[in-house]
Amino acid sequence: MRNVQRGASVFAVLAALSLGVTACGGSSASDDSGSAPAGSSAASGGTGGGGSSVNIGFMGALTGPNAQLGINIKQGAEVAINAYNASNPAVKITLKDYDTAGDPAQATSLAPKVASDKVVGVIGPAFSGESKTAVPTLEEAGIPNISASATNATLSANGWKFWHRVLANDDVQGPGVAGFITGPLGAKKVAVIDDQSEYGKGLADVVAKTIGSAASPRDSIDPKADDYSSTVSKIKSANPDAIFYGGYYAEAAKFVKQLRDGGVTAKFVSGDGTLDQKFIDGGKDAAEGAFLSCTCVLATASDDPAVQKFIDDYTKAYGTGPATYSAEGFDAATAFIKALQAGKTSPADINTFLSTEDFKGISKPIKWDDKGELTSGSVYMHEVKDGKIIALGDYKTAKPQ
Repeated sequence: MRNVQRGASVFAVLAALSLGVTACGGSSASDDSGSAPAGSSAASGGTGGGGSSVNIGFMGALTGPNAQLGINIKQGAEVAINAYNASNPAVKITLKDYDTAGDPAQATSLAPKVASDKVVGVIGPAFSGESKTAVPTLEEAGIPNISASATNATLSANGWKFWHRVLANDDVQGPGVAGFITGPLGAKKVAVIDDQSEYGKGLADVVAKTIGSAASPRDSIDPKADDYSSTVSKIKSANPDAIFYGGYYAEAAKFVKQLRDGGVTAKFVSGDGTLDQKFIDGGKDAAEGAFLSCTCVLATASDDPAVQKFIDDYTKAYGTGPATYSAEGFDAATAFIKALQAGKTSPADINTFLSTEDFKGISKPIKWDDKGELTSGSVYMHEVKDGKIIALGDYKTAKPQ
């Protein structure tokens, strides 16, 4: 059980936070979600309207250069929450937004407000950098938090008792994508580049370590810069077979364009931070043929009725299908919903309940170890083909198209 005894000051905070369960008489919903989709099997089962509600926070990028990843998470969570609220449960959920813009500094400044707003749980923080800086405040306040996307492997080594994530970390993703690069792609020499972020550098370091001496050159770009010509020149001189980039889609799009404009033809590979249609929209023809990894699962047409219902509900609500981390956002929300359905409404009780959960999520089985890591997970590869992202499957069997 991860909800261990804490100091008296923290208990005082928890007592205050439990007041976040407030009488409201019914119709709460996400801040800006619109109409609720039809009931979801994964989230239904309310016990009848009791006229109370809890606040759950969404903490992640809703604005900024890589906002789409946060939007995907929030919308996935809303599908679960709206369906739950529509089932007339005893305790409804109000989803409150905390827009970090993907900036660790902004996340840090928002964290005290999250605590003072008496939320009983947080879906997020989304990115690894903001998780590193904001989670300590959530931890001190005793607020359970579930990230749908932060993959830096070191996050789970902080001894946090209220932190969880619903996807495998970079110690799983890095070796998996490295194996794909040196296996099916047949690369003998690999340039490994990062964006200096907590996420991008962490993932690139694992990839480089896995590849070993064949990882050369090893370099970084400044994500705020527009000119990456220095790194492009290094790569062109080294003439690698493949390039792995650790970072987010906005800079990845600029980077791959400059690589192709600079005459570099090596295969371009990146991780989950680049796995978004906006990478293709920004990179245009230069993005064609790129390979993208993720320990997340893209919800596509499925024989599983629960997955297909999620896809249908999401598409009905937003006019587009689920994207990167949407399914993980749904599963993070579902974990909180299951706690409420079990009668747990205080942050402490919810956190204790999370440590006992073991259910089939939309994305993958959800069960945590004592560090907040999933007990299972794999790496899935994707390829940009004809301007779209297509799934290649588990990295162990994935083949380039």
